[in-house]
Amino acid sequence: MQFIFAVWGATSGQRGPLWWAAHHRLHHRESDREKDVHSPVQRGFLWSHIGWITSSANIPTDYSAVPDLAKYPELVLVNRFDWVPPFLLALALLFTGNILQVVAPQLQTSGLQLLIWGFFVSTVVLFHGTCCINSVGHIFGSQRFDTGDASRNNLALALITLGEGWHNNHHRFQGATRQGIFWWEIDVTYYVLRAMESVGLVSSLHKHPREAKEAPRKIPLEAEPSEKREEIAV
Repeated sequence: MQFIFAVWGATSGQRGPLWWAAHHRLHHRESDREKDVHSPVQRGFLWSHIGWITSSANIPTDYSAVPDLAKYPELVLVNRFDWVPPFLLALALLFTGNILQVVAPQLQTSGLQLLIWGFFVSTVVLFHGTCCINSVGHIFGSQRFDTGDASRNNLALALITLGEGWHNNHHRFQGATRQGIFWWEIDVTYYVLRAMESVGLVSSLHKHPREAKEAPRKIPLEAEPSEKREEIAV
């Protein structure tokens, strides 16, 4: 399942799984400080949204930041050849569309149509949805917890990204699988993972500690000073 998730994620065209994990951990350690690679607080909205990911300085993967994941050769392989999954997805859509054009002409589809909508349009939309967490998620929304950064909870982002919009929650409880804490904080990704756990496809989903729901608003990170934010979610 770990390998399937890695390949599936790589079809997004957003580089490899270890590349993402390394940058994500750096973001949490240095959130909205000088070394944060995609902070709108430090370098503005456009940089945090798209500039950082196109910068040549941020293309290499820092394997030293993810030694626990780099020990899996299949993940290293997917990360090294991260262009292969999106290429194969595009090829499969083109081939499927061409086949449907012949065997099911009543559908009025084609290889080019599936390629454009199923790959190019969807990839662009997905890319901006992902990047909104880095940009919009640190500007617009509410803060339940004082996490020492500008992370926000945003319902609109949570709906668009299937749960990632509860970003302030995530920055406070970084190791928790569920990003929405209360029942009204919709977290579709967590629901899917729970369903997968129920049939044995995944296991050991990390839960929030008890104080997550009992804590008053704007709880400071008293036991977790900013320089020691090390419990980073993959």
